[in-house]
Amino acid sequence: MILTPLIPIYASAIAAKNYAYDRGWKHAHRLTQPVISVGNISTGGAGKTPFVQYLAGLMIRLGYRVDVLSRGYGRETTGILRVDPRGSARDYGDEPLLLARSGVPVYVGADRYETGLFAEGIAPAAHLLDDGFQHRRLYRDADIVLMHSSDFTQQLLPSGRLREPRTALRRASIVVLRQEDIFLEEHVRNLGVTCPVWIQRRRLSPLPQGKAFAFCGIARPQEFYARIKGQGVTLVETRSFGDHQPFSASDVDQILRLAVSRGASYCVTTEKDAVRLGDELCARLRAVMPLEVPRLDVTLTDEFAAAEWLNDLMRK
Repeated sequence: MILTPLIPIYASAIAAKNYAYDRGWKHAHRLTQPVISVGNISTGGAGKTPFVQYLAGLMIRLGYRVDVLSRGYGRETTGILRVDPRGSARDYGDEPLLLARSGVPVYVGADRYETGLFAEGIAPAAHLLDDGFQHRRLYRDADIVLMHSSDFTQQLLPSGRLREPRTALRRASIVVLRQEDIFLEEHVRNLGVTCPVWIQRRRLSPLPQGKAFAFCGIARPQEFYARIKGQGVTLVETRSFGDHQPFSASDVDQILRLAVSRGASYCVTTEKDAVRLGDELCARLRAVMPLEVPRLDVTLTDEFAAAEWLNDLMRK
């Protein structure tokens, strides 16, 4: 509310940038290999990482070579790097490291065009541009945009969470909704969006029954806790940290004190949080009680249609 008067200034800046690209006054740089952007119109919490992981797996199953280009948010290193799956989140960022551990080549760099050139110098592959909808400097062959239900009620930055107005979805090649938000397709169409809409299912892998202490540092922690409760697990307590929290030994000690005092039989956190904890802090937790790290699995309700769309895109 105190920042609401700044919304028109932000909106004007965004509109000017997009107008310059749409009119051809600014030119996007094209890589040799195809680029598919996976992004959103809000700040965090849309579930891009598990979707990129799923999409990369689908493309590999279809016979394509693929890599991921990422900014590497939260890393302490500089320059363009190929992510070593054995490395740390401080070196590469939690999301790139998690993707690299799924077996996909991942490259991080502030300039995604230069990062793509670097990747193509190592091995030609189709590029998945992670969080790339607003990164118009790099030409993309398709824009996949993930939506969260809150995107239909939020205001623009800096007062709300929207990076762009909802009408920016007209630039999308594909809009992706969660299965529980399928009713929002009508709202998408009312914005003048004519591209296909994909529906994704999201499921947390099974957890042991019993009393759990849940903690995480993600954009929408309550969604993680709700999925745990949805499995019939008793949550004795939760602890939410800031998004992309770089965990310390004192954080782990606090978690353990709370978990023990509440009578938890195990702790549970997200894959991204486990990556940021690292092996040493995970071992510190597990020395006191079990630590569960469930996987968030993503599938599309019509994977055949998605595969056909990808094959058509790659043939072009």
